Amino acid sequence: MRRDPHSDEVLARGGDAGAHSVLQRAGFVPVVRVHETYHRTPTGLDQDEESRLAVGAVARLRAASYHVDCDADFDTEARPATYPTLGASVAQLAERIRQATTTGEAADALTELTAAHDGILAALAEVLTATAEFHDGLGQAADPHIAKRLRYLADERLPVISADLAATRNALADRHAPHPGRSACTQQVPATERERSAVCACPPPPRTVPAPPPPVATGLRR
Repeated sequence: MRRDPHSDEVLARGGDAGAHSVLQRAGFVPVVRVHETYHRTPTGLDQDEESRLAVGAVARLRAASYHVDCDADFDTEARPATYPTLGASVAQLAERIRQATTTGEAADALTELTAAHDGILAALAEVLTATAEFHDGLGQAADPHIAKRLRYLADERLPVISADLAATRNALADRHAPHPGRSACTQQVPATERERSAVCACPPPPRTVPAPPPPVATGLRR
């Protein structure tokens, strides 16, 4: 985290995707280039406001266990509390689907996305519409076009995704089937098990047939 000596901008360089998310939540703006993605403070701030953002970003990054090199003006011992993000909560649905052993369990996870009144996709539509309404009265020439684009996404694009996911969820809910590759282990050994060393009734993994060797190339006869 440095103030660039040439542009006088406060720039943050390096870090992984998690660090980039911390910087965005601290108020920084990502700049995507061919060879790197770095972050800058928003335009129009005075140096005191830029420094305040930089100090807050350093504190958040260190609270998230990132090592941060920074200018002395941005150094801080503050460590604000960290909380799970909304995105992380939604990502838990992906983990539920990865761990699902039946179509019903997968359908339950997808229901949180597709519920008509208060599902995640319905909430996303509200966010798009609210952002469009916000742009309606901002006053710059491009704002009405941005509002129109956001309404297009909410009214035309998002319903396609919602309908496809809802159909997938409904089909899974109707199947009532275990996933053949994700059977839950009961840790029970049936009385008919012949192997005395068996610790559960799970079937053995499928036997992998080795690939045949490539054919030997032969030269053309003269």
